[in-house]
Amino acid sequence: MNKATHNDLRSRRSPEYELPLSERMRTFLRLEFLYQQYNYFIEINTDWSSRAAITSLLEMMAILSRGDIRSDVHKELDRHIGILTSYHSQPTVDPQRLEVMVENLTSRRDGLRAIGTNFIQPLRDNEFLSAIKHRSTIPGGTCEFDLPEFSHWLRQSHKRRRQDFIIWLEMIKTVCDAVIELLWLIRESTAPMEKSAVNGMYQHKMPPYSHDQLVRVTLPKESHLFPEISGNQHRFTVRFLEWCDINQRAIQTHDDISFKISIC
Repeated sequence: MNKATHNDLRSRRSPEYELPLSERMRTFLRLEFLYQQYNYFIEINTDWSSRAAITSLLEMMAILSRGDIRSDVHKELDRHIGILTSYHSQPTVDPQRLEVMVENLTSRRDGLRAIGTNFIQPLRDNEFLSAIKHRSTIPGGTCEFDLPEFSHWLRQSHKRRRQDFIIWLEMIKTVCDAVIELLWLIRESTAPMEKSAVNGMYQHKMPPYSHDQLVRVTLPKESHLFPEISGNQHRFTVRFLEWCDINQRAIQTHDDISFKISIC
């Protein structure tokens, strides 16, 4: 998808806002954000875009180096495979569609097993990336006189730089694609409900032992408001704020607001 098409699609969508209800979901959403950003910038033929892509890659490496993200993704895949498999006995379920989804998730899980626990190590050992990571902690630390090798690489053709980006991407693609698949499944698992926020505020208490992981709020495209969502797995609050400009603090509206919410 080219840049213009991406922007056109984004502008036509209704505004959506999300709140992760667990640390695992926060990590998945951050990884999704950086992965999409990386894939976007590597297609643009400017050195500034390549710089942005490198920054996204380094941030993905930081996330993937903390704890065992691969294991977390594996557990989520197992859980969703189990849930979907239990639907086989439901008469209203399309068995062919269900089988495709289970096979897809199983393939993702097998891919995670195949890459092993040290899949990120080649990126950690890359001296070129390590030098950029080290200098990135300093404001303006990746400019030409600090990293002449980086500047020389940025002067290479876009085709040459993109080849390197694809090589780096292949090392983390299995995990990232599995996260994208899981987030799609979670978002599609629940139909949005029409709700009303009285005086601009909506509160929701989660049922005991809930396994919901994500709150999604959708507003009409023409809305001049945005939601501030806060909470956890037990309860959450949505406050709708009126935005004027960057020089004024947004304030909560006193109107009753109709919106759609999905608790996934």
